[in-house]
Amino acid sequence: MTAFDIAAILVCLAAGCGVLNHFLFRLPSTVGLVLIGLGASLILIGIDAVMPSFSLDDVVRSHLLEIDFADTLLKGMLGFLLFAGALHVDFESLKEQKWAVALMASLGVLISTALVALGFHLLTGVPILIAFVFGALISPTDPVAVLSLLKSIKVPASLETKIAGESLFNDGVAYVVFLVASAAAFRTGSDAPLGVLDMAELFLVEAVGGAILGGAAGWLVYRAMRRIDDYALEVLLTLGLVMGTYALASALHMSGPIAVVVAGLLIGHRGVKFGMSTNTREHVDAFWRLIDEILNAVLFLLIGLEVLAVAFDTSFLLYGLAAIPMVLAARAVAVGVPITVLRLRRVFTPGVVPIMTWGGLRGAISVALVLSLPDHPEKPMLLTVTYVVVISSIVIQGLTTGKVVRHYVKETGDA
Repeated sequence: MTAFDIAAILVCLAAGCGVLNHFLFRLPSTVGLVLIGLGASLILIGIDAVMPSFSLDDVVRSHLLEIDFADTLLKGMLGFLLFAGALHVDFESLKEQKWAVALMASLGVLISTALVALGFHLLTGVPILIAFVFGALISPTDPVAVLSLLKSIKVPASLETKIAGESLFNDGVAYVVFLVASAAAFRTGSDAPLGVLDMAELFLVEAVGGAILGGAAGWLVYRAMRRIDDYALEVLLTLGLVMGTYALASALHMSGPIAVVVAGLLIGHRGVKFGMSTNTREHVDAFWRLIDEILNAVLFLLIGLEVLAVAFDTSFLLYGLAAIPMVLAARAVAVGVPITVLRLRRVFTPGVVPIMTWGGLRGAISVALVLSLPDHPEKPMLLTVTYVVVISSIVIQGLTTGKVVRHYVKETGDA
């Protein structure tokens, strides 16, 4: 099948499953699409087990394998989804929460990575460097899943900013940590040892370089927008900004996710305020909301269907189930430490740590990162464990975060 055929099938399936969820299940779209995709996959597997001659799952699997999930997300959809999310973040509120967001997206990721790595090493006996790779890929909260969740529950403004801001930045930081960990863990005998300075240089080029590139590109587009009043052209400018910035960042070995988030924040703040007419602002907002909704639907359906395209080893399922509380515990510490430090200077409403712990959903980014790993004896186990943690996070946490928020925060309260 051609790329267009695959895209057409996925969009049609996402639309159909969205209708089914809307009228029958009435679940949040993120959870509903994952469950429908997963349920369809399990039904096909069950039919094949009962009637092997049909081989329906083999037919679907062969087509799914034509889709490189890691490349589709990391080099395709992610830039659009992150830009759309950053574009709609309240910049003034983000400035007020900047220290909480910055500490959780940096120090929090490092703490979570280290704790998960240690626990995973003790649980499975894998080499510590491999465990660090797992810690890095499972630590970031998925901005796509988190932002989709926030649309369906009522969260106080400042708490929403913390959750959204952290999720937008911590995946970029975690991706850099993942690159460092995987370079150390999977280097071959011909590769030079990766020293501390090499790791620091990689981190600076990826993270800081990505932020500078995103800021520069966003500024250039903002300056162009100030001199134009043509909504079609300005929508095209934002589209070019995302695609060009992400592609250039990849070519320069900088963080594409961080670059488009910074660009999105700049356009969403200065561009919207000073560079767009009311007519343009409405069209840009509507365009990126639509892109966000369409790609979200396709992505979460793919997560559910991906179980067919992956050869899971059932012997690793117990490791996956054991990893769920371990990852949540690491997340609680990763949120709790920065909040505890900041409590010395400001007050947080009780409940901010459990809310951010439970609301920190894992999603497609973790699946894409584990699929991007080179072939290795430990990869099947890492894949199975990652998938179990991600599905449980989207379904269980996604369905219950609203109840956790209502338990800790009054309707008019703040955190």
